[in-house]
Order: sequence, then structure tokens, then C-alpha cells
Amino acid sequence: MQFTDDSAMTMSLAESLIEKKDLDLVDLAKKFVKSYYQEPQRGYGSGVVTVFQKLRGSKFSDVLLPAKEQFHGQGSFGNGAAMRVAPVALFCYNHYDNLREFAKKQSLITHTHKIGVDGAILQAIAIQQSIHIHPDDQLNVIDFVDELVNKMNFVEEDEEGLDLVEAQPYKSQLNLIKKLLQEEGEENPIDDKVIKNLGNDISGLRSVPTAIFCFLRAQKPIKGIKTDNPFRRAVQYAISLGGDTDTIGSMTGAIAGAFYGEEVISPNILQHLEASTDFKDLADDLFQVATKMEWNSS
Repeated sequence: MQFTDDSAMTMSLAESLIEKKDLDLVDLAKKFVKSYYQEPQRGYGSGVVTVFQKLRGSKFSDVLLPAKEQFHGQGSFGNGAAMRVAPVALFCYNHYDNLREFAKKQSLITHTHKIGVDGAILQAIAIQQSIHIHPDDQLNVIDFVDELVNKMNFVEEDEEGLDLVEAQPYKSQLNLIKKLLQEEGEENPIDDKVIKNLGNDISGLRSVPTAIFCFLRAQKPIKGIKTDNPFRRAVQYAISLGGDTDTIGSMTGAIAGAFYGEEVISPNILQHLEASTDFKDLADDLFQVATKMEWNSS
């Protein structure tokens, strides 16, 4: 199975963090553009392609300007920044403030609307939380969401004057996740409600919370998904919801993978996935770099 733009950009971000041992936006932009022009068939959206064309045409003189100009200056609120952010969560696995900063800054190369940026921050936080929970411990799904709510309360606190429908839209979606988790049961399918309320499209607001929900719902058996493997169950459930399946499945897999570890991923699946060994090696290298980082305390 070939990977799509999600994995291509994730790979570029991981490679840049490993090589630079920091978030170098010019290097990252160059890697994004190089990867796209080498393999443009990966399923990139038209908006990000325009950004890449402008970046190359300007010789990367201002790597943030093309994204700022998107959609009449409003920027993109899509999930493209969130879908690739997993390497930041691993690189900053023990440094929350840096996690927020890096997740935001890497977003700005392609996404400047606050919905797009905050979606990437939320996804990074969810992955980091999962890294720090031992998979043998019983996961309290409500506590997991409550921790996200508390963190996003500070991320979204400066929403004034941004013409958003809700003042704290991600916090609202997270509270809806709690409600859905408390309603659902194996014999009580709520898929239509999930799609209607959480969403399954390309916007950050209607895909990142969905990925988090898929991970949490898959802690228990799900009717119609016949596997005892919780990682596989989470990804299969995400795909079953339809819509932007590669991205929501990818984000769900990133959170679940951070929680369960590679041991739960079947070798039979990996052998059918393009470049799976390359991604494993990148993750190992990234973690080695991360453990040797000396972060500024300021």
C-alpha cells in the first residue's frame, strides 16, 4: 500500500528535525517542496501545491508568506499541519512548551488560520500524552480528554476578534467527545452521530477531534470490527467513518501508536506498507536525537 501526502510530509519533518536538531523552517520548507516535486502523485491538495509553487518560485526568500496569502489572506484551516505533526511530539516528548511552539511553527509553512494551527497543536498534545501513558495501565478515556481540554483552554484563550463561530471550538469538540464516549457502547452504534458532530472532512476542526475519538473508542470492542488488536481496531474504525480517511486514519494511528508502541503492529501489515522500515528507522533516529537534546529552560 502506497503512502500519501500525510506520510510524505511527516517524513520530511522527521528528517529535518534529525538533521538540524532543531526546527529549521527554511530547511523544512525546502524538504516539503523537494518531496512534492519528486513525487507529486501522493495526493497533495491544490492549496498546498500552490504554496509549494510560490516557495520554489521565490527561492524560499520568505517561507511563511505563501501560506499567509492563502484564501484571501485568511490562511488554510485544513488538517494538513496536523496530519504531519507526529515527529514534533516525539522530538519534544518531554518538553511541553517546546511541543506547542514547534507544532505551531511547523504549521505556518502551509497553514496560518488558527483552526489549522490549533488542530496541529491538539494532535501533537494528544500524541505526547499517549507517549507518557503505559499501555498496560487502564486508560481512563474521560481523564484523557479532560487533560486535553485543560491544555487547549490555554491554547485557545486568545480567540478574541478572529471571527470564529465559537470562542474555543476545539475545547467544544473535546467536550463533545466526552459526551459521545459516555453514550456509546458496543451494541449502541453512534457512527452517524460521530460523523455529523465531530466530522470526517479535511478541516482541522472536523478531523483532529475525530481521530482522538477513534483512538479512545477503540479501547473497547467495536461492533462490526473483528479484531482483538486495539491499534488495528482504532485505525479500522477511523477508516470506516469515511471522508478524509487517509488523514484521519493516519492521525488516529499516530496517537494509538504512541500509546501502544510498535509491538502491537502486525508484521503482516507492515510488509504491505510502503517504506515501513524507513519510517521505523526515522522514529528511532528521532528519539535518539530527542533524548540528547538540551532545551533552554526559558
